[in-house]
Amino acid sequence: MRHGIRWSALLLASLLGCGESALDSQQGPDGEATGTVIQQLSASTRPGMGATVYAGGTTFRTWAPYAKRVFVSGDFNGWGTWIELGNEFNGNFSGDVAGAVKGQKYKFVTRNQWDGDTWHADPRAAWQENSSGASIIYDHGEYWWNSQQYGSPGMNEMVIYEMHVGTLYDSPGGGPGNWTSAIAKLNHIRDLGINVVQVMPAYEFAGDFSWGYNAAFPFAPESAYGHPNDMKRFVDEAHMRGIGVVFDVVHNHYGPSDLPMWCFSGDCLGSGGEYFYNDWRKNTPWGATRPDYGRAEVRAYIRDSMMSLNHAFRGDGLRWDATKYMRTSDGNEANSIGDAWQVFRSINQEINNTQPWKISIAEDFGAGNSITNDVSAGGGGFDAQWAGEFVHPIRQAVIEQNDGNRNMTAVANAIYQRFSGRHTARIIYSESHDEVANGHARVPEEIWPGNAGSWAAKKRSTLAAGIVMTSPGIPMIFQGQEFLEDGYFQDTDPLDWSKNEPNKYAGIRTLYRDLIRLRRNWFNNTRGLRGGNVNVHHINNTNKVIAYHRWENGGPGDDVIVVANFSGTYFPNYNVGFPRGGLWYARFNSDWNGYSGDFGNTATVDKTANGGAKDGMGYNANIALGPYSIVIFSQ
Repeated sequence: MRHGIRWSALLLASLLGCGESALDSQQGPDGEATGTVIQQLSASTRPGMGATVYAGGTTFRTWAPYAKRVFVSGDFNGWGTWIELGNEFNGNFSGDVAGAVKGQKYKFVTRNQWDGDTWHADPRAAWQENSSGASIIYDHGEYWWNSQQYGSPGMNEMVIYEMHVGTLYDSPGGGPGNWTSAIAKLNHIRDLGINVVQVMPAYEFAGDFSWGYNAAFPFAPESAYGHPNDMKRFVDEAHMRGIGVVFDVVHNHYGPSDLPMWCFSGDCLGSGGEYFYNDWRKNTPWGATRPDYGRAEVRAYIRDSMMSLNHAFRGDGLRWDATKYMRTSDGNEANSIGDAWQVFRSINQEINNTQPWKISIAEDFGAGNSITNDVSAGGGGFDAQWAGEFVHPIRQAVIEQNDGNRNMTAVANAIYQRFSGRHTARIIYSESHDEVANGHARVPEEIWPGNAGSWAAKKRSTLAAGIVMTSPGIPMIFQGQEFLEDGYFQDTDPLDWSKNEPNKYAGIRTLYRDLIRLRRNWFNNTRGLRGGNVNVHHINNTNKVIAYHRWENGGPGDDVIVVANFSGTYFPNYNVGFPRGGLWYARFNSDWNGYSGDFGNTATVDKTANGGAKDGMGYNANIALGPYSIVIFSQ
């Protein structure tokens, strides 16, 4: 959710005005005189909204239901004159402009019922020079893909890396990072074992620096990050490394500044015009710019922008920002917006019918099972949702300074929790863009402010990561978490990659890699970590130790036992139950000093489980358990 928006100085004008008046200025975007209509076109019979390239020209089509007339002007006619589009009498105006070719700039001019003219960029622009500039004709067919259409990993095998293009890899003080610089770090992400990256919103927003949640052009990649082809190349390069790409999308509000669709027809309808609600439903925590989900054309606008990501950009899924603020006006369930459910269901059903391997994720924090229940059962049809029920108790358990206050029952409940009866219906994490900003910080920073590299911060933050990677759900980490990035997330502060060096926290990165490999059953001996079954069979709220059994089908190579010590106490012989007798191999010990030289290197070794009931199981074993450590056993 929120949001790190850099507010544009044009916010007030954008919200209160209806764009630049062509009649007042008598100037085009490049300063030429305007207003002379040199050509009147018939409505086009070619398909496509926005600007669609054909051999020898471009079809322009835009939705302006309250406009009297609509014109287009651009590089193709020198901006000095207007070309009138034909009225389709369904709210759309269109025309085929011969000689208009890819790479040329353009804008629409809408004439309202009172003969007032207004310049607008294309709400469906696939390429923008910037958020307040002209649209640019782009041909989606021009990029030559090197990879085949990628098949995402199964949802029980996904491990997600949330990333922000502008800060993933860049030098402080200059412009933001871009698609090309992000590509340079894909090998690092691949080698970590990640198989899905979730990209924070990267669609044209006001200014060059932003978290991306103030998107103004949901079809156009952010110009500061590069050309649309650069965005496709990022996806291409990720796919060639076996990494899927999930795009974060924002349709709970737009902008609120630099909006091309604001009062688009020239009739503001008392607020923002036809794209937006114009009653109490328009109000969001980020401006009065909630799209009108009740209009079929607005639903088509949202749908088409999402399908562009899944098809034209070959994305592997979508993460919908703040769906709670689509289905309610202010987060209060009493102020519901029923129209939003039609958006959820229609789009998710289409994805399931055409590309069912692609994931659709909701950030909701309030709808419970209803958002991930099947459409046929009256639900929203999402495959998964972010699990606040997991992250908050886990963070609390490791950030708390006093061992005595750590709540193992709350940890157990977080491990058990699920949505809609599916373990893959939740995204679990200890860090996300929201949880490391907005008054919060990175987990190591919150454990010890100003000393995120301390022993305690390393031990307890990696303990939380161990719970993430061994609990049922789809695990996610936030960029830089793997090398102990400190502070809090800012859109102007790129990751400090020096922390990834051997003399810093490369060992912590190795710890994350080892956890991810076990989660993905890399060595075919921890299949249970991909499964949906869990039994938290040991909860010791006195000594702050918890143990749980994970399995898919059960048996050697499948059953996994996880033991986590949330205290600063070293236990040389801690007894826990095991589901079967025989030798159990110690697959992971977060206290290994290969991860950090100041770790205790507790001798957590292979153990034989002997007969004798313990924790509701028929066998037990004594294990050595380091402070603030997690250990993993399998057969």
